[in-house]
Amino acid sequence: MDARHPKNADPRPKRRKDRDNPYNIFTTGIETDDPHYYISFRDGQGKHHCMEIAQQLYELFNSYELDDLSFLNEVDNHYEHSELTEISLHARAFRQQDDLEETTIRGMEYIRLHAAIDLLPELQRRRVRLYFFEEYTYEEIAVMEGCTKRAVKFSVDLALQKLKEKF
Repeated sequence: MDARHPKNADPRPKRRKDRDNPYNIFTTGIETDDPHYYISFRDGQGKHHCMEIAQQLYELFNSYELDDLSFLNEVDNHYEHSELTEISLHARAFRQQDDLEETTIRGMEYIRLHAAIDLLPELQRRRVRLYFFEEYTYEEIAVMEGCTKRAVKFSVDLALQKLKEKF
C-alpha cells in the first residue's frame, strides 16, 4: 500500500490525541465482510508510512488510545494547569506568618466576638455555637433540640442580626 490513506478509509476512530502520539489507526471496508486495518506514521527521517495490520493489533492500538484519552481527560479535569515556579511553590508550602499587629487585632476581634455571643439569649447563643463553631447543620440542631429546622435558622439569623448591630 502507498504512503497515503486510502480514499475510502473509515474515519473511525477519530479522537483527540496526545501531541506525542506518533501514529494514526484507521480502517477500510468496515461495513463489508472483508475490513482492513491500517496504521500510518512518520519515521525518524520524516518519511510517511502506511501499512496494513491484523485486527487484533488494531484493537490493541485502539484500546491503548482509549486509555490514553482517558488519561488526557483526567489531566484536563483534575490536574492543575498553572505555571508552577519556585516562588509559587514556596508560597503554597509555607503559610505566610502574620505580623504582630495582625495577630493582636485578630485576637482582640476574637475576644469581642465571643463577648458579644455571650450577651445573646441562651437559646440563640447555643444555636450559634453549634452552627458556626461545632459545624452542625440546621437539621442536626433541630433534631437535637426537638424543633423544626426553620426555628433553628430563624434564631441563628436573629442572633447574627444582633451581632452585626454590635459590630
